[in-house]
Amino acid sequence: MHKGVLLITGASSGIGAATARAASREGYKLVLAARSVDKLTALAQELGPENVLTCKLDVTNREQQLSMVEQAIETFGRLDAVFANAGRGGSPGGFSEADPDAWREMILTNIYGVGLTLQACLPQLKRSKGHVLLTGSAAGRTTIPGSMYSATKWAVTGIGYNLREELRGTGMRVTLIEPGMVDTPFFDEPPEHALADRDIANTVIYALSQPAHVDVNEILIRPTPPLD
Repeated sequence: MHKGVLLITGASSGIGAATARAASREGYKLVLAARSVDKLTALAQELGPENVLTCKLDVTNREQQLSMVEQAIETFGRLDAVFANAGRGGSPGGFSEADPDAWREMILTNIYGVGLTLQACLPQLKRSKGHVLLTGSAAGRTTIPGSMYSATKWAVTGIGYNLREELRGTGMRVTLIEPGMVDTPFFDEPPEHALADRDIANTVIYALSQPAHVDVNEILIRPTPPLD
């Protein structure tokens, strides 16, 4: 028995791929979207291609977002949840010296891309009284000197809050997933004292698995501080 159809952006690695594996074990059918088709194809083969649709997606491209949802409906007939997870980091240098082109790409991906995913998916999610999950960040809940990345994640926090109010009374749920440091390909060097991507995947599954009358608004999850 499958539990529904879950769409994940940024699904080719890190938190997205770990969530795909966890959701597959729980019985979800999956729509996996990312820029890297090769990685998506390998992941689909691992999870069982009969239960997985892969879509090449640049989240800043509206046509690709709409096409992704059309393919999902053609393949599975419905959409029950979306995990708007695609995101990227910035460049060092703070507001004084960071590469403005890197800012542009990051802001478009982390904010505009999330908005496009929501707009593409919401008509189908309203039909299913579905669930929206967003990858925010602990960086979107605190002050980090010079960090435009943090500012984009503050925006994702705002998107979650504001979307929840827009959808009030529809039966839909909105969950912000807000990780602290996670050891993913996002970093060139593995950070110390970090969460694993599967730890974040587990929080997504927890939120999804709650009964319809329970709306887990936010999960702020950080690694346990190291022993002194």
